[in-house]
Amino acid sequence: MKNIFKLVLLIMTIATVAVAAPQEKKGVRKDRSTLPIKIKSNDLAADNKGRIAVFTGKVVARHDDITIYSEKLTVYYAEKQGDVEKIVAERNVRIVQDNRIGTSEHATYESKQGLITLTINPKVMQDNDTVTGKVIRYYLDEDRSVVTSEGSTRVEAIIHPKPRKSDAAPRK
Repeated sequence: MKNIFKLVLLIMTIATVAVAAPQEKKGVRKDRSTLPIKIKSNDLAADNKGRIAVFTGKVVARHDDITIYSEKLTVYYAEKQGDVEKIVAERNVRIVQDNRIGTSEHATYESKQGLITLTINPKVMQDNDTVTGKVIRYYLDEDRSVVTSEGSTRVEAIIHPKPRKSDAAPRK
């Protein structure tokens, strides 16, 4: 029973791809919505009345400690002062934070909620460990993730044990 509990804790740790930078108080939500987003792409089409901007072609978006790569990135703005409501990345999506990488064909990033949702072949990797499922949700500020399955698609985690200090150093 103790080993099962350790395995579940390890899976939850591995599945957390995009963990926010350490915060002073646990449970305090980091407001990324006030931080700038830097986006580079081949093309941009903006619709001020529709409150969207569509970036296409080798898109790279940086927001705080998160970098999103995709072929298409749509930014949705709120009515209030042009705040970003959400960002939708499509085609060859890769989200990087530290040594964690999430990939999929579709991702939604909601900065105010601190939530990244990966769909369409989502996969998360950290070092040699991976987790896959139908939908992967990362709650950045809560240091947790939820991986769900649907139908015949099941959640799968591959976890490699970390070397123990006694295993890593040769004995004399």
